[in-house]
Amino acid sequence: MPDKAKTGLFFGSFNPIHTGHMILAEYMVEYTDLKEVWFVVSPQNPLKEKKSLLADYHRLAMVNIAVEDNVRLRSCNIEFKMLQPSYTIDTLAYLSEKHPERHFILIGGTDILPSFHKWKNYQELLKQYELYIYNRPHYDPDEYKDHPQIKYFDAPLIEISASFIRSSIAEGKDIRYMLPPRVYEYIREMHFYEK
Repeated sequence: MPDKAKTGLFFGSFNPIHTGHMILAEYMVEYTDLKEVWFVVSPQNPLKEKKSLLADYHRLAMVNIAVEDNVRLRSCNIEFKMLQPSYTIDTLAYLSEKHPERHFILIGGTDILPSFHKWKNYQELLKQYELYIYNRPHYDPDEYKDHPQIKYFDAPLIEISASFIRSSIAEGKDIRYMLPPRVYEYIREMHFYEK
């Protein structure tokens, strides 16, 4: 039986997707054994304020635009169809069942580790799935440092956040180089985040 295609899952609200996300995804397909990276666009997170979050389909559209010319990157809207709130373990189980030809790996930063024990069924998640973790400054892996299911990577990091981009647009700043060019055009045409 051929090896399953290793596929990284990069979860986020992508409100909007920006250059930092793209660089990280590109690093993962170029410098690790991942064959593809899927951007899993999350629906409304109960912990995030709704008013600043664009509708699901707009955020998905921006991810589609960002990845359209790269066959190794793709969008995934699976969580739009799942019960809310969606939990990572459930999404991984659903995708694994739907795509038995793929071996899914969770992509995240070291900043997820301090609260990882609060994730639903986190121990089961660590038994069944690998995590590819990129190092972020000021976050120590601590108890997960030598975990056999976790690999660490020194990916290039750009400290751009979606909230910084949103507030910059609201202030009338030019942030064109912080976004994939066609995403920038889409945001301008739709007048997103301006008020």
